[in-house]
Amino acid sequence: QVHLVESGGGLVQPGGSLRLSCVISGSIGSINSMGWYRQAPGKQRDMVATITSGGMTDYADAVKGRFTISRDNVKNMVFLQMNSLKPEDTAVYYCNVDRRRFGIRSTSWGQGTQVTVSS
Repeated sequence: QVHLVESGGGLVQPGGSLRLSCVISGSIGSINSMGWYRQAPGKQRDMVATITSGGMTDYADAVKGRFTISRDNVKNMVFLQMNSLKPEDTAVYYCNVDRRRFGIRSTSWGQGTQVTVSS
């Protein structure tokens, strides 16, 4: 079983910054990619940023130039640095890992951390 625990969410004013962290533990196997997704009330969960085991990154257009995803392969952690935050960034942010163990590919999610951007 794999556990993902996010931290770093909170309330921030527009233009501010937050850094989200996610630690992955358990019987992980090999990680293909890790990422951050978000879900605002009444909306679907959307990809924010992903990073592969080789370090390739992908970002949603809405966050390009403002958010940066990074990872620590030794500690099995993934981070999301969020700058120039906007009210529309308000959502629950979820950590995700895409992994393979014993030849079986699976995806796991964290419980989410709330990010609220408001004055």
